[in-house]
Amino acid sequence: MSTARILIIAGSDSGGGAGIQADIKAVTMLGGHAMTAITAITAQNTLGVQAVHAVPPDMVLAQIDSVVGDIGVDAVKIGMIGSAVTATEVAERLARLDGVPIVFDPVMVATSGSVLADEGTIAAFRALMGLATLVTPNLPELAALGGVAVASAEDMEVAARHLMKEHGSAILAKGGHLPSAGDEGVIRDLLVTPQAVITFTNPRIETRHSHGTGCTLASAIATGLGQGATLDAAVGRAEAFVAAALAAAPGLGGGHGPMGHALGTVPFYHLLAARDGDGFDAAAHAARYAGDAGFHGGR
Repeated sequence: MSTARILIIAGSDSGGGAGIQADIKAVTMLGGHAMTAITAITAQNTLGVQAVHAVPPDMVLAQIDSVVGDIGVDAVKIGMIGSAVTATEVAERLARLDGVPIVFDPVMVATSGSVLADEGTIAAFRALMGLATLVTPNLPELAALGGVAVASAEDMEVAARHLMKEHGSAILAKGGHLPSAGDEGVIRDLLVTPQAVITFTNPRIETRHSHGTGCTLASAIATGLGQGATLDAAVGRAEAFVAAALAAAPGLGGGHGPMGHALGTVPFYHLLAARDGDGFDAAAHAARYAGDAGFHGGR
């Protein structure tokens, strides 16, 4: 089976929790090959965004052209876009790709509350939404894109249907900002397509270490689509991965920390054990390397 080639067009998060860094980890953990076109460089940690430097649009396009022209692309994930000009020019470039699924996470505000897209950039999102296979807004983004208030699960479905009809893309409306109904303690996301509305339900994990959930989800979906999965199957696996990574968050930083994309393991040991003909298991590999060289966690 060939490796799915996933092009990620997004900003860099120096803290490693979201953005390109989270995207690469998600794509890799799910078996894809991650390629990048970086749209912005941020000075960022778990407490917030201290500085943003937008990459010039011609450099963003050069990165896209470089990987498309040589390696090829099976799916695209778009996150933080940097500027209105970049959004417009990226849309024009991606329109040349024939039949490649595109997942657009319309990033506007970081988990910390820092603004990552101005009004002009949000207005330019329309061009990207018109190309996208799937758009993955959270509730504030859904309200901003649709121009309607979203205060309930019913509002969420109405707004998602409106956005789908306006732009032609499927919508995955993420319900994490809605309070859980009663004592259920769950989060419901709605996948709205012309054919159906599918509800994905996951237990609500109470943690402040949720930085990068949207980036991870969108990249995980793009990986599934690039691997040939149906949209609902790609979303289902991506939701399961995000839930597992949230549960395995390593607890780093004093604010909104990163998730645990490696699920609390050293994947190399498990993969080596799976391929090793000598009968080693993952625990034996871990003990072997720790014993030989003293590998351990951070300080």
